[in-house]
Amino acid sequence: MTPPPPLSVVIVSAGRPAALRRCLLAVSQLRHDPFEVVIVADAAGRAALAEMPQAQAAKVIACDAANISAARNLGIAAAAGEIVAFLDDDAVPEPTWAAHLAAAFADPRVMAATGYVRGRNGISFQSRAQAVDAEGARSDLSLPEDRVTVLTPAPGRAIQTEGTNMAFRRSCLAALGGFDPAFRFYLDETDLNLRLAGAGAATAIVPMAEVHHGFAASTRRRGDRVPTDLREIGASWAVFLRKHCPEDRRARVWAEVHARERGRLLTHLVQGGLEPRDVRRLLHGLDAGFREGTERALAPLSPLPVPTLPFQTYPGAADAGSRVIAGRSWSRRNLHRRALAALVEGTNVTLMRFSPTALYHRVTFCGDGYWKQTGGLFGRSERDQRLFALWSFGRRVRAETDRVRVPRGLG
Repeated sequence: MTPPPPLSVVIVSAGRPAALRRCLLAVSQLRHDPFEVVIVADAAGRAALAEMPQAQAAKVIACDAANISAARNLGIAAAAGEIVAFLDDDAVPEPTWAAHLAAAFADPRVMAATGYVRGRNGISFQSRAQAVDAEGARSDLSLPEDRVTVLTPAPGRAIQTEGTNMAFRRSCLAALGGFDPAFRFYLDETDLNLRLAGAGAATAIVPMAEVHHGFAASTRRRGDRVPTDLREIGASWAVFLRKHCPEDRRARVWAEVHARERGRLLTHLVQGGLEPRDVRRLLHGLDAGFREGTERALAPLSPLPVPTLPFQTYPGAADAGSRVIAGRSWSRRNLHRRALAALVEGTNVTLMRFSPTALYHRVTFCGDGYWKQTGGLFGRSERDQRLFALWSFGRRVRAETDRVRVPRGLG
């Protein structure tokens, strides 16, 4: 059997040291061999890593500039793996994430791969397979969810890779110049996707490669996803349209984008998250950013250099077992102790704790290092299930175990 290709996992972190610690803890449980970890972090992130034993085997790169594209390019420069995968600091990968993504590159046509992203409740999908066009418009793709699909898009279209769950063949990524620093925060991967498509590169959709993304607070949004600054979104749209959209369509596309952003702000206003003055301020920033983006310098991208550092194998959990620990809501302390004891033994743990209710289920990766699913014995996990269904405890545990069997690596 052909061994899996060496994989570099690049994590960019700015202003979220607690989220970075949690992300790295989950990365330490990846069941893939070999892989290395490259962390591009600001001062707060680097300080947090200094206190984590898991960070000692990672390559840590300093970057205090507020530019995610430049930070990712620093990560690529330090990455020595044949495949380079990317995670956001406020995301956690399932244990088999890296193995599923890397396996897609066994097909020599594949230059990029992307997986599925689950949202805050740990169950509903935040994003799945999508295409994108030269106007930045996304469209859903209906694909099988139990296997890899390799796609080469039609002219003027690309396969969208999600910034917090994507991987690229390093040689191809470096030849294209990596990410364009003109995109400091937004549309950076979409720009890369269109450049990949223009080069005729194929992209693999890997549904089994799952990441959980929490949308943590940042300098541009609150923890409840209410935006605090739209300036860079406006600037990125101006850069994107200049690079990819025919000139006679740019004004219409920008008007549509502006209307969508205004509608989003008004929704937050109605829900009580914003005041009228906030809406005016944010729209003013959006417009100011767009004007700035029309003047932002666009330089040709040069190929990225070969890695400056050798491959540095990270001690993951390729040989770790996985187990489910299940119990009732009133046994939380005992279940917690059992989960911690199993972690000490080197086992990846999924704890299921159900109450005799119809509460919706929620999945989280705990700071202690185990996966936890809570909710009512009779409640929904998948959000298209019935509001109430009769289950025996054992049958519900088996059903939920089957639901997460592939991404969690359960035997």
